[in-house]
Amino acid sequence: MNLSSLKPAEGSTKNRKRIGRGQGSGRGGTSTRGHKGAQSRSGYSSKRGFEGGQMPLQRRMPKVGFKNINRLEFHGINLDVINKLAVEKSLSSIDIDTFVKYGICSKNKKIKILGRGKLTKTVQIKANAFSKTAKSVIEETGGTVEII
Repeated sequence: MNLSSLKPAEGSTKNRKRIGRGQGSGRGGTSTRGHKGAQSRSGYSSKRGFEGGQMPLQRRMPKVGFKNINRLEFHGINLDVINKLAVEKSLSSIDIDTFVKYGICSKNKKIKILGRGKLTKTVQIKANAFSKTAKSVIEETGGTVEII
């Protein structure tokens, strides 16, 4: 046995269709494209979403809702995350730069502190917004809240 005698397994390969090679080939004439119409022409490519002239799906569906251009998008950070950060890194004050430094959020995000979890350490926190519960929990533990 040598490399020149290797062949694929029986039935694993098929010959490709040879289109447009005369009437005797069985695939001459229209070359499997049918008669007339855009798809029989050379250079045809349909538009994305084109359904043969039928109203496309994206136009049949109704428009829904609206996008509020004045919306402020906040990145929420819960108290349990802040507590873990403060305890592990032994921090007494936390601000946006601290969150960015430890990879909790990116520098361009506005941060809102949310109230899930508990604080075991007194922490001074600076952020763009606070929920009512988060604010009350921070102040109960002796920490301070500062809105930037």
